[in-house]
Amino acid sequence: MPNVDKRGILDDEIFTYQAGKDQKVFIFWHGKQVKILNGKPAEKFLAKIAGLEHKEAQLVMAKATGNFKRGNERPAKQ
Repeated sequence: MPNVDKRGILDDEIFTYQAGKDQKVFIFWHGKQVKILNGKPAEKFLAKIAGLEHKEAQLVMAKATGNFKRGNERPAKQ
């Protein structure tokens, strides 16, 4: 896996998820619910995340929220 987390943010458990009733998956960021997946997207998410290591699972959840990396970040000037 290429180094997509250069700042090491995903080393901590910032994302969690909970599978609910009726094929729903709730994704949390720092304990706050940020995304609900229903139906096929929920099934795909659960299949993708099954058996992953911690950091890979964090990356899948970050990508599922759609609010992880915009591509316009710049490093701070020194």
